[in-house]
Amino acid sequence: MTLKLYFAPGACSFVPHTLLETAGADFEPALVKLHKGENLTPEYKAINPRGQVPVLVDGDQVITQIVAIVNHLDQKFPDAGFLPRDPLARTRVLETLAWMNNTVHPTFTHVFMPHKFSDDAQAQAAVKTHGAKLYGGMLAELEAMAVQAGAGFLGGERFGPLDAYALTLLRWGGFAGYDPQGYPALWALVQRVAALPGVARAIERERLQLNVYKA
Repeated sequence: MTLKLYFAPGACSFVPHTLLETAGADFEPALVKLHKGENLTPEYKAINPRGQVPVLVDGDQVITQIVAIVNHLDQKFPDAGFLPRDPLARTRVLETLAWMNNTVHPTFTHVFMPHKFSDDAQAQAAVKTHGAKLYGGMLAELEAMAVQAGAGFLGGERFGPLDAYALTLLRWGGFAGYDPQGYPALWALVQRVAALPGVARAIERERLQLNVYKA
């Protein structure tokens, strides 16, 4: 076994987790408990000095960052078709993936971890409220993408990283105060994706509940 994925339940590491399962890859899943600070230990920082997940170890190579890991897995398992073969279609999927990772994801961080942006309690509350408002607009963008995809997937005819990330982002929406059922096309996509064998295995290992919204 040469592949090892460091992941945290419910984190964005869910994306490569589902890709590895879908590809039928022989890999070692390594659980990192963020709430216990395991990502900040000297042992983990020896693997990833930034203290983040996911980390993919392929032989003697350590790969970090979602977009890079997705690109690597697409090349390693070409038959899985995680990214389109057409150059422009591939570019568009990577464009959306980068937006999810560098815009939508950090916006949720403002909601879930406002202490990262201020040590003042009142400022933290303002950061959280403002972040949640912005996040709702981004979920609306994802809903529009799901409407356009119809019965297909966000990146084309086959399951891919956009679908796994969309599931993660909509799930996080529950923590931000948004009922996933308020985004019917996106919620339908997420449930369809969750039923795929590879995704279902990742969900089971991470013990995830799709709808965490509480009124």
